[in-house]
Amino acid sequence: MNYGYSCMVLDIQPVMQNYEIDNVTASSEECNYFDGSWVYDERYPLYNASDCPFAERGFDCLANGRKDNDYQKWRWKPKNCDILKFDVHVVLEMLRGKRVVFVGDSLGRTQWESMICLLMTGVEDKTSVYEVNGNKITKQIRHLGVRFASFNFTVEFYRSVFLVQPGAVPKHSPKRVKSTLKLDVLDNISKKWIQSDVLIFNTGHWWTPGKLFDMRCYFQVAGRLKLGMSTSSAYYTALTTWSSWVENMIDTNRTRVFFRTFEPSHWSGSNHLTCKVTRLPLNKTNGKERNPFSDTIINVVKNMTVPVTVMHVTPMGASRSDAHVGTWSDNPLVPDCSHWCLPGVPDAWNEILFSQLLSQD
Repeated sequence: MNYGYSCMVLDIQPVMQNYEIDNVTASSEECNYFDGSWVYDERYPLYNASDCPFAERGFDCLANGRKDNDYQKWRWKPKNCDILKFDVHVVLEMLRGKRVVFVGDSLGRTQWESMICLLMTGVEDKTSVYEVNGNKITKQIRHLGVRFASFNFTVEFYRSVFLVQPGAVPKHSPKRVKSTLKLDVLDNISKKWIQSDVLIFNTGHWWTPGKLFDMRCYFQVAGRLKLGMSTSSAYYTALTTWSSWVENMIDTNRTRVFFRTFEPSHWSGSNHLTCKVTRLPLNKTNGKERNPFSDTIINVVKNMTVPVTVMHVTPMGASRSDAHVGTWSDNPLVPDCSHWCLPGVPDAWNEILFSQLLSQD
């Protein structure tokens, strides 16, 4: 299977709309970090993407010609508690000697890049931070690992857009079937995720007919094709495979496991191919604070026998039509209302992640 892959000027509002999220479904923590609002804060952003060698040029919107920078200045504020103020030196010490692993699609890679850029602001010798194999950060490589030599830890990314294993076509299959996904088998690189201290998963953006059925890829369970299976049913089956793997293969006394929910996109138009990036966040979410993929993640994790923390970021991104890459990428002819500019929304995910790790310690 192939694994390749107009600004509006408004008055700045000091605080964006609150998004009510059920405490039970949003987080197992006493503090519900995901029920809150965006607050305009001149102290942001926390880094300059152009100064970070591990931020892809395609996500550095200012370097690609975006003129306004308001999208960088929104801080996420939970309703009933606070995210710990990002202290890079405290976080670097917390991660000393550890291994952080991200697994997922390009949205996971964006969070991985955001984390590295945040952490590099506290490293004096920038040459002590390097990709372990000397690779350039690119979407084609399945494994990327950045080592912080002064602190003896690595932050890694494994590209596994479905989490489960692509498979060959069974004999006597219809001619329209060119590839399959084995929903009951986790990706064969999963053995490399096991010995980690922090393990963050995401998947969802490839679970669409356009990236499956239109590419003549169908589902397979127990070696048998499931031609009539919907993507939602297949997604649930894949996540139950993932949850069983975590329960049986991960020592949760050592490894803190997170699963980030679906990140809203802001495509519009009758064919959902129009990308209008606003200057500021929207005042209405138009239902984007809920997503069936996110609901599935929450329900699967709720039934697990080991602790997994759901990072329910879906409501956080619902209003952030201002923060997408748009035409400010390394390929401006292809608009992008799915990925986020850096600095931007993924930094808030990492601020929450660090708060959750520090509160555990």
